[in-house]
Amino acid sequence: MEFKKVKEGSKLTYTVSGRLDTNTSPELNDDIAASLGDVKELVMDIKDLEYISSAGVRVLLSAYKVMKKQGTMVLKNVPEIVRNVLSVTGLLDFFTIE
Repeated sequence: MEFKKVKEGSKLTYTVSGRLDTNTSPELNDDIAASLGDVKELVMDIKDLEYISSAGVRVLLSAYKVMKKQGTMVLKNVPEIVRNVLSVTGLLDFFTIE
């Protein structure tokens, strides 16, 4: 898994690629948690995400819970494989998807 982040004012955009699984999700989770302080809009561009495990879903949910209190969160360019996982887990409707 690789990720890049770009902050523009109160908007933070993460571009995530590869596999978001048990081994890689702690790094992303820690970075997001440390970066959300004054963020009002979080965008997760995951078009190049090839795989997401339950640990990866937890990263998205953790970010969603924080952003629900302080702003908005958008999942952008969601691949079919991720959409299917979110659908099966009943979480698809939690997220704003573009």
